[in-house]
This record gives sequence, structure tokens and C-alpha cells, in this order.
Amino acid sequence: MSASPCDLIQQTIGELFTCSSVNEYTRIRTPFLYPDGDVVDVYLKEKTGVVTLTDLGESLRWLRMQSLSPRRSPKQQKLLEDVCLTHGLELFRGMLVLRVMTGETMGKAVTRLAQGALRVADLWFTMRTRSMESVSDEVEEFLKEKAIPFDRGETLIGRSGKPWRVDFHTRAPRRSSLVCVLSTGSRGASRSLAEHVLATWYDLSNLRVGPEALQFVSLFDDTLDVWSPEDFKLVSELSEITHWSKPDEFAAKLAA
Repeated sequence: MSASPCDLIQQTIGELFTCSSVNEYTRIRTPFLYPDGDVVDVYLKEKTGVVTLTDLGESLRWLRMQSLSPRRSPKQQKLLEDVCLTHGLELFRGMLVLRVMTGETMGKAVTRLAQGALRVADLWFTMRTRSMESVSDEVEEFLKEKAIPFDRGETLIGRSGKPWRVDFHTRAPRRSSLVCVLSTGSRGASRSLAEHVLATWYDLSNLRVGPEALQFVSLFDDTLDVWSPEDFKLVSELSEITHWSKPDEFAAKLAA
């Protein structure tokens, strides 16, 4: 590269972009913003004549910080792959990366990476509006990873004769469990959902006794702050309370 990175930036993308040296990288500060107002920075590095741009993992790090859950749903993972395909980016070790191709201007390459970073950040909105079904998909994948046998969507008849659908029926060496997943994006709907799960456990309470007594587990999707202490208390007398932000504790509860 004959001219310095900063000279090329000044020549091709003007005053909206500024740059500075950060260790072995040239940091390019873009005019783009993440949804919370943080600035989107990209980083340039040249090695053996190849110019590479990367976000150093900031986009996925920002996305991860918006949720208590360490996991992305299958839908979110697919959307992430689509972002990389659309903008011609490579996802490597959690970083968005692109090589500046011969004939491509610096301005175009920087803008392409920054736009990809914004699209990754937009996955936050899928987290905010995800349905209970998508959370149940995550739970299913988690149970498979932990090799916990389960049936999904089983319908059981309560003492009243009414059918009740539970999200998972798991079987561990020591005990089997019924799991209801409580997930909603609305604070106003949280109480009615907790009341529905309470009614489920109450009508199925005969299954908690006997030599093959089932454990009842209420799994709260607490990746969104919609639950009140009263919601937890409502179902706590008839079931074990677990939180999706702590999946390992949930697995331990099933195995207990």
C-alpha cells in the first residue's frame, strides 16, 4: 500500500470517518451507531500486502450484552449467516472480517463492514420479539446437547378431566420431570401466563405422588425483564423455579 491507511481514508471517505492507530490496527471510527448510541468502529490491518477489515468481535459482543442468555436461537443464527452472505463478510472467531479486494475502494469496503455490523445489531429486535415457541426451540437444543431424554408438547389429562399441554417431559436416571416454559415479551401478559401455568400444575398435581412421582419445573425466560416477584411466587408452591439465563442450573434441577 503506497499511501497510509489514514491518507486513503481521508481521500476516499472524507470527514465523516476518522482514524487513529490502536496497537497493530488502524481504528476507523464510522458515523454509524448501534441501537443504544454506541459508535461502530472497524479496524484495518495490512499483512504481506493484504488489507483486512474487522470489527474485532464488537458487533456480536454488543448483541450478547443485550441479553442474559448466552445462546442464540436457531433463527437468529440463520439471520446472522444471511447478514454475512448479503454483505460478503466472513464470521471468524466471533469477528466480522473482510479482505479489501483489488479494485475495491477503501470507502466501499469500510461501509460494507459497518453495514454488516448494524445488521448484526438489529438481531436484538428478534430477541425482544421472540415468541415462546422460539425459546422452546432453544430449550430443545439444550436438552439434546445435555443428552437428557425428553418428549415435547405432551398432552396430559388433569383431575378435572381437562387436557393440559406441557412443553417438555424429561426423564433422568433418578426422576422424570414436566417442564412448562414461561416466555413473553409483554409485562402485561406475564401474570396471566403465570396463572395459566399454576392452573396446569394444580390440575396435574396427582402426578406428583406415587413411586414414579413427577417433578414439576417452571422455566422462566428471564432474558427480558417482564417478570415480577409475584409471578415467581405464584407457581413456586407447586413447582421448582428455574431461569433460562442459568441453563446449567436448569439441567441440574432435572437431574436432581
